[in-house]
Amino acid sequence: MTTVNITATPRSEFGKGAARRTRRAGLVPAVIYGPDTELLHVSLPDHELTLALRKPRVVFNVDLGGTSYLTKPRDIQREPVKRYLEHIDLIVISKLEASLRSDYADAFKAAEESAAAAGVDTASVIQAMEAAIALGEDPMVAAERAVSDVTSNALAQASANAAEDAVDAAVAAEAVADQTPAP
Repeated sequence: MTTVNITATPRSEFGKGAARRTRRAGLVPAVIYGPDTELLHVSLPDHELTLALRKPRVVFNVDLGGTSYLTKPRDIQREPVKRYLEHIDLIVISKLEASLRSDYADAFKAAEESAAAAGVDTASVIQAMEAAIALGEDPMVAAERAVSDVTSNALAQASANAAEDAVDAAVAAEAVADQTPAP
């Protein structure tokens, strides 16, 4: 499950100086917006937010003064050199969308584990899985098929490479035989 509970504090100061003070206090300036929600300026704990953003398709359950908002990251701004979080936009989502994001995250995790167990490239599996999901396939089915497709492609490539190596060895042996003087 990729739902992370996080507590937000309201922000009333804006601008570069206020943002720097917020970051110095260990918080990240953020905004929450979406349909039927007015724009909310908040601050989120930097460490918790950084750890949560490492998870695929994370959903935040943001608690702001007793009100809970189900959100997903929309825009993440990082400092270009040091890569710390400068600002994040969170968009309010429905429970259905949160459930779908969770299903996707579970499928991605299963695909990564299966790819590691099969000894194939994880990035290729994820890419094949995303393509299948984009075509409307169920995420878990797409994960299973992506691993099997990448594994079969890797085996086919390995056998093709072995055949090519055998041909190269035969050509090299023939060239050596042609250069040997006759007795």
